[in-house]
Amino acid sequence: MRDLTQGPVSGHLLTMAAPIAAGMLAQTLYLLIDLYFVAQLGDAALAGVGAAGIAMFVVMAFTQALGVGAMALISQAVGRKDPGDANLVFNQGMALGVICGIVTLAAGYAATGWYMRLVGANEATMAAGATYLHWFLPGLALQYVNMVMMSGLRGTGVVQPTMVVQIVTVLINAVLAPVLIAGIGTGRPLGVAGAGLASTIAVAAGTLMLIGYFRRLEKYVHFRKALWRPRSDIWTRMVNVGAPAGGEFALMFLFMVVIYWVIRDFGAAAQAGFGLGSRLMQAIFLPAMAIAFATGPIAGQNYGAKLFPRVRETLRSSATMSIGIMVVITLLCQWRPEWLVRGFTNEPEVIEVASHFLRLISWNFAAQAVIFTCSGVFQGLGRTLPALASSASRILTFMLPATWLSTQPWLEIDHVWYLSVASVWLQAGISLWLIARVMRARLA
Repeated sequence: MRDLTQGPVSGHLLTMAAPIAAGMLAQTLYLLIDLYFVAQLGDAALAGVGAAGIAMFVVMAFTQALGVGAMALISQAVGRKDPGDANLVFNQGMALGVICGIVTLAAGYAATGWYMRLVGANEATMAAGATYLHWFLPGLALQYVNMVMMSGLRGTGVVQPTMVVQIVTVLINAVLAPVLIAGIGTGRPLGVAGAGLASTIAVAAGTLMLIGYFRRLEKYVHFRKALWRPRSDIWTRMVNVGAPAGGEFALMFLFMVVIYWVIRDFGAAAQAGFGLGSRLMQAIFLPAMAIAFATGPIAGQNYGAKLFPRVRETLRSSATMSIGIMVVITLLCQWRPEWLVRGFTNEPEVIEVASHFLRLISWNFAAQAVIFTCSGVFQGLGRTLPALASSASRILTFMLPATWLSTQPWLEIDHVWYLSVASVWLQAGISLWLIARVMRARLA
């Protein structure tokens, strides 16, 4: 356990954000490695895996609901010096994670065909996406218990073990991807099925490593079978804090689905370019997201200890760091976005769409840093509903206008990107207004 109520806040942010960023980069590399080898299979395969990958936002919504709820309650318990409550929340989270994983498997296999018919540009894209999801679903199901274990560590201020596990799993995936996708060394290429299978095997290896760490090395929170018996009061506490955070990811899924649906008439190359560009954008967001992930437990421990000035300092320091980093990345994307794209595909049309997407969408990177920072503080305070309200504003500012645009004969793909940039800046303004209101009320 690491006490985040002592020492400089900016120092805690830096020392926690660095390993968190490394671990998140490792997670992103799962998809980037798959995309690299899948891109060699053609536009339809790339578009299909990209569209299928967006379905991960649904699972991420539920895992975030579970993980944020566990992290917030555990970090506040640590701040109160209450290890009993921290252990109760951790073990109840593990029990709930197992149940959610089983439900995800059943629902995922039942809904895959319907989902790909909704977003796929053609039959080949639909088939590729469905195949990928069928093999990746077991890995997605395991993410629930992984998230609880990682959130339990993050709530206690410990992030290095998580980073190590995530990096090792990426190395496993990097070794397996060319073997299973392209058949290198075996002569039996599995195509998009191999991409999903490689990721599932890597996630399963990560699950085993995290379990081993908790059994052998973790001292503050532990596996205790007696605490796994379902407790509705604990589940309610976690859901009340975590559900709005999960709702944010569910809305991200809806935004991405709307974009795929709106641009479907531009063809598979356009969807492939957007899919590649959006994955690269997720990687670009990693520094700001890592700082936001560090912000949550720091704000939570200090809020639990009633050190309110340190909570305000956490918001200021996090926002300053995140915005500074994203401004630098924005300048890079304005200058040479194609440098980021050409490492994954040689298709000129896909490169053009992805590069142009990054150049335009980069104008919202600083605003996205503000949103991430506010969300992290909301999580630490255990008040995540305002963050959901901020994300929900994009239903009015993006989803509805984008749907209307799709019916207009003069629609160009750039109109969708401009609309997205404007809606993110509006969301950032709403987030700042809401965090000011919440902090005045909670930190009086």
